[in-house]
Amino acid sequence: MWLLLAFVSAALLGVYDASKKSALKDNAVLPVLLLNTVFSTLIFAPFILDSILGSGWFAGTALDPAPFSGHQEGSLLHAHFLVIIKSLIVLTSWIFGYFGLKHLPITIVGPINATRPVMVLVGAMLIFGERLNWCQWTGVILAIISLFMLSRSSKKESVDFTHNKWIMFVAIAAIVGAVSGLYDKYIMTELSPMFVQGWYNFYQMLMMGIIVGILWYPHRKSTTPFHWSWAIPLISIFISAADFSYLTALNQEDSMISVVSLIRRGSVIVSFICGVLIFHEKNLKAKALDLALILVGMVFIWLGSR
Repeated sequence: MWLLLAFVSAALLGVYDASKKSALKDNAVLPVLLLNTVFSTLIFAPFILDSILGSGWFAGTALDPAPFSGHQEGSLLHAHFLVIIKSLIVLTSWIFGYFGLKHLPITIVGPINATRPVMVLVGAMLIFGERLNWCQWTGVILAIISLFMLSRSSKKESVDFTHNKWIMFVAIAAIVGAVSGLYDKYIMTELSPMFVQGWYNFYQMLMMGIIVGILWYPHRKSTTPFHWSWAIPLISIFISAADFSYLTALNQEDSMISVVSLIRRGSVIVSFICGVLIFHEKNLKAKALDLALILVGMVFIWLGSR
């Protein structure tokens, strides 16, 4: 079941990326991200209220917002602390990722983001002392080669990987996203998916409100103006559905973060197709080869992680 949920999450993530790209076109990044957190919080407001009131409306269902999953027990304050840390990690990744996606073609951003499972593996090796087998090393090497090829092909669009700050933003977003994946597996052994998703959206909304109030609103007349786009609520809808599928998959005892992370990065196929059909991006043949190398690399990592 968790494999199916991971594939559903991947498809939704691809449409989510396309919605972000559309919403950010000639638009201010920070208020778009703030509205994303507002709409996501509204989607999960009934579950947050149920959690606060303890009314048990959704008890015994997959939508149960009780803090701890299964027979786990613990401090409510500790549960909220874990979710606040997740909110900080995810929001950091989103801020860098949104700025990068606004200024770069989605057919470049997608393949970079697809390397996150490689970073999860390397992180597990460095932090937890895990050792990679030959299959996993093959996947890592193929991913590195594909990034090198992507950096060369992107120069045709005047995107220099070594001197372009937006590439650096996307890279930071991908690294922090990999950290988020490792952290998610840790907290989902204790907490319920609906509790995590409902409250982390709420905490992100509070954080983004402060950030927008300090960094964007006082200078809004001298920066890129904000304009409404119907793609903004679509961002919230698709990321909420994708994250719920993802967290529910991780909440299952036999799930593997390395495999779930790999499958989720399959979203790059959907976002790449959107880049071709919706945004009419260029230099597609070279990028398709880079993408194919990454996907083959992910297959090797999957085989080595079974």
